[in-house]
Amino acid sequence: MKIIKLHDLYFKPFINEKEISATVKHLAQQVKEDLPKDEIPIFVGILNGCFLFAADFIREYKGNCEVSFVKLASYNGTASSDNVKHLVGINEDLTGRTVIILEDIIDTGRTLQEIYNIFRDKNVKQLKIATLFFKPDVFKKELPIDYIGKSIEDKFIVGYGLDYNGLGRNYPAIYQLTTQPKMKNIVLFGPPGAGKGTQAEFLKEMYNLVHISTGDVFRFNIKNKTELGLLAKKYMDEGDLVPDEVTINMLKAEVEKNAEANGFIFDGFPRTQSQAEALDTFLAEKGEQINGMIALEVPEDTLVTRLLERGKTSGRTDDTDEAKIRNRFNEYNTKTAILKDYFDGQQKYYGVNGVGSIEDITQRIAKVFNTL
Repeated sequence: MKIIKLHDLYFKPFINEKEISATVKHLAQQVKEDLPKDEIPIFVGILNGCFLFAADFIREYKGNCEVSFVKLASYNGTASSDNVKHLVGINEDLTGRTVIILEDIIDTGRTLQEIYNIFRDKNVKQLKIATLFFKPDVFKKELPIDYIGKSIEDKFIVGYGLDYNGLGRNYPAIYQLTTQPKMKNIVLFGPPGAGKGTQAEFLKEMYNLVHISTGDVFRFNIKNKTELGLLAKKYMDEGDLVPDEVTINMLKAEVEKNAEANGFIFDGFPRTQSQAEALDTFLAEKGEQINGMIALEVPEDTLVTRLLERGKTSGRTDDTDEAKIRNRFNEYNTKTAILKDYFDGQQKYYGVNGVGSIEDITQRIAKVFNTL
């Protein structure tokens, strides 16, 4: 889950699909258990917001039932309106029937009061209310609410049928209103020898960013024998890959240490789609996001020549063997292809020509960075 923008506002992840599904299932089970065995209730959904909730609720309800809908207008922008209008009524004969109203969210209760007025004189057997979300802090009525999926604070939410001026209903999760991201965060990628470390240092100074190199973070934690460092070393000593959870926790700690930063350059991370998703989720929870993945693009033969030359003085044995160098490229290309698709799908992938002078390459990257 990542930050989304609808019209002029930003929304951060709040409740994921799994939690929503479990809540809906529990509500349906509660309702079924409370009704007499042979009771056939009629569920009345309140449009437009409840259409996803109603559909999932009905699928989870293990018994015969009928379904109908009414439509009311109660929102203008992000503020609840006092002018609730009854747009579409219900035509079924409800005499002696058990009616259960399905609401996506109840806040002030004004809409709910209007619905109650619709059914009050229809001679129903009993009238109950089931809501997926409830805002107790702003509820102003004394109406009974029989089933509550989840009580939440009074902040505007979208997704899973809920909208902001028409947008956001189609998102399968719930997002909460947040402020516009304040940081500029990039993932800097490039094959071995592309000059990624050099460019990271220039960008760090130019934009006052914090450079987080996965390699440096690992070395720091292992050298200082932090809890995460000892855990990572245990996996490495046993010849196992360090789990994504350990790596992302190290990076989280670095971000938390620099909470007032203008932004971050993530160097060497993410390396897999699962890591990219974890990074997106972590930043979104803080009201931030990855603004772009900038990848330095250099022909492989050029890099091989460059690394072999570097190997004469670097002391790195993996810079002196062409076969090993090309194997590193194969690994990089495999991982980059996956991440390229991931960030390209978010329209955040930027390939930059990595051939030329250091200054020219820096200017190319800066030109992209300034547009983010």
